[in-house]
Amino acid sequence: MSRRLIVNADDWGMTRGVSEGILAAHRHGIVTSTTVLVTADLDRALVARLLDSGLGVGLHVNLTLGKPLTRGRSLVDDQRRFVRDARHAAARAAAADVRAEVEAQVAKFQKTFRRAPTHLDTHHHVGLHPPVREVVVHVARALGVPVRSQDDAARTRARSAGLRTPDHFFGESGPGAYWSPATTLTMLRALPEGVSEFMTHPGWFDADLAYSRYGRQRETEMVGLGTPAARATAAALGITLCTFAEL
Repeated sequence: MSRRLIVNADDWGMTRGVSEGILAAHRHGIVTSTTVLVTADLDRALVARLLDSGLGVGLHVNLTLGKPLTRGRSLVDDQRRFVRDARHAAARAAAADVRAEVEAQVAKFQKTFRRAPTHLDTHHHVGLHPPVREVVVHVARALGVPVRSQDDAARTRARSAGLRTPDHFFGESGPGAYWSPATTLTMLRALPEGVSEFMTHPGWFDADLAYSRYGRQRETEMVGLGTPAARATAAALGITLCTFAEL
């Protein structure tokens, strides 16, 4: 069995620096796929560059950052903003509000990119919690697209619903940068057979990212993932880089 790898950069559209960094990490390194925050204001010129880049482009379903596209009251706080904590956000959300918001995000994606997303995943892993996880599965089935599976339980749910999903998942974001050059090298060498996803967060730090707990760490991931050295290592190890569209 071969070893295939999807390197997905989350958060395209969060800031210009993040979007530019993801494009560069694909151009020079091993990033093959990205997921877009359509709740952000998307720059038309950057969208055009993303469409021309060759990256797989999925939807980063968002219920925890900024403001919704819909008016679902169970999704927001007193300032009409999403609730930051994923567990809390999911626990207070009405399924009907979640479905309306996810469908609105899909519609905006399709209007912006003039095609369906390659796959769905969720910001802050909110899709691991009910009722969000059931809505994401339903919408993915309707679109006929794959989903991310962060663990065996998520993978079983996806496959039981007839959805395509990778065999393995690696990645995290915390106080320290996850995809350092050393970690990337170690994980590439140990990559199991089948299809794996690396969840990553490369990007260039800018003033708009100063609020984020995962800000400066993105530039370390640029070095770990977005260089010719990473691409050369994957090639030397016989790893095939791919996107969710190839599942």
